[in-house]
Amino acid sequence: MDFLTAMDISASALSAERTRINISATNLANANTTRTIEGGPYRAKSVVFAARPVDRSFASHLDRMNATLRKVEVVKIVEDQAPFREVYDPSNPDADVNGIVRMPNVNPLEQVVDIMSARRAYEANVTALEAVKSMALKALDISR
Repeated sequence: MDFLTAMDISASALSAERTRINISATNLANANTTRTIEGGPYRAKSVVFAARPVDRSFASHLDRMNATLRKVEVVKIVEDQAPFREVYDPSNPDADVNGIVRMPNVNPLEQVVDIMSARRAYEANVTALEAVKSMALKALDISR
């Protein structure tokens, strides 16, 4: 694996983790949104990742070692189909005739844990990028 391929793999993971953090932050921001443009409460969203082959030349595809290299991509963002929470609040303008308000299906604790996990993965990929950069600089120093 060359330096650019290693950087491409880590960069794809950084982008995917950034999307994951953004979606979790959006979920947290809308944890109490009872009315959306589509109608009804906000639905929590999740990111779906997939491993995709690294785009390589034809010659490198013949090399078995490079055939297993994968980068991370965001395939789609899906809505959580869990039921909405129901809260008794007759003073809320979105309450039904029984005083029940349908609240978003966002679990704030789950979202915070997801942000922490994405942050750690992001940091790990930054560390990998730094290691690749350091190795490339050392290789340049050797050639002097």
